Amino acid sequence: MITEETTWYDVFIELLHEKYPKNAQLTYEIMNLLCLEREAAYRRLRKDVAFTANEIAKIVTSWNISLDEIIGVHSGKTPFRMQAFNYLNPSPKEFGYLQKRVNALDHFQTDAYSEYMEVGNRFPRPINIGFLTLYRFLIFYWAYQYSNNESLREFSKVTISKDLCKEFERYKNNLIHVKNTSFILDEMIFEAFVHSVDYYHSISAITDKEKELIKEELYGLLEYLSEIANKGCYPETGNKVNIYISQLTIDTNYSYYYSDKLKSCRIHAFGKFDITTYDSDMVANFRTWMNLKKRSVIQISEVNEKRRIEYFAKQRKIVDSL
Repeated sequence: MITEETTWYDVFIELLHEKYPKNAQLTYEIMNLLCLEREAAYRRLRKDVAFTANEIAKIVTSWNISLDEIIGVHSGKTPFRMQAFNYLNPSPKEFGYLQKRVNALDHFQTDAYSEYMEVGNRFPRPINIGFLTLYRFLIFYWAYQYSNNESLREFSKVTISKDLCKEFERYKNNLIHVKNTSFILDEMIFEAFVHSVDYYHSISAITDKEKELIKEELYGLLEYLSEIANKGCYPETGNKVNIYISQLTIDTNYSYYYSDKLKSCRIHAFGKFDITTYDSDMVANFRTWMNLKKRSVIQISEVNEKRRIEYFAKQRKIVDSL
C-alpha cells in the first residue's frame, strides 16, 4: 500500500509485483531481462541490493511502466508510444519486441474476465491474421505507401517469414481466448478492401492469379465472420464475440485490451503501426468512448437474423465483383 512515507523506489517495487503477481514469475522475468543470476534477482526484489539506474530504465522501457506513476508526478499529459516495425524484414530487436507483445497476451488463455474491443475501417486483426494472403496484402499495401524499397512494388515480392507467421498464429490463439470481444466494423469495410485490390490489379502490381487467391480468401473470411456472427462466439473456443456494423464512417482502427494483468489502448496509424498507452485513466476513457460507439451501430451477431443475412449477402456480392 502506498502511503505518504512510501518512497519512489517502494512504488517501483510494488509496480513490479503488480506486473507479475507470482514471485517466481517476476524473478524469472527479471533474470531474463537483466541477465542476472537467481540470487541476484532475489536480492533486488527484497531490496537488499538496489536496482541500478540502467536496470530501472531497461525495466520501465521494456515493461511499459510509467515514470510518472513511479515518482508521483502527474504532468496532466498522457504518455503515448509508437513502435515502428518492419513487417517485411524485422531486425532482431524488432522481432524481440513483437515476441514480448505476444507474450504479454498469453495470460488471456487463463484469464476469466478479459476484454478486447476494436473499432475500425479495416478487418480486425484477430480475424484477418488467420488469412495469410489477405494479411500479406495489407503488408503490401503498407509497404507500397510507406517503404522506400522499390522492389516491393509488386505483391509477389512481399513474403512473410516462418518466424513471423508463428508469432501471428500465437497472437491469434491468444486473442480468441479473450472472454468477451466486440468488433464495430465500418459498413464499407469490404467495399474499401475490394476497391484497393482492384486498384493495384489495374496497375499490374497484382496479377490475375493473385487477385483470384485474394478473392478466394475473402470468401473464407466472410464464412468465418458469418459463423462467428451466427454463433455469437469464436468457434474454436466458444468465447463471446459481439459484431456490430457502424452506420457512421470510421476514420481509423482503434482498440483496447482490458484484464487484470494488462490494460492498454491503441490507435492504429500508418496502416500497420500502433500508437499505444498504458495510462490507466486513458484506458478507462477509451473503454467508455468505444462502448458509446454502440449508439450508432447495428448488432449482427446472434440477434437480428434478417439484418445479418442481408449484410453478408451484400458483402458476398461485393466480393463477387472483384
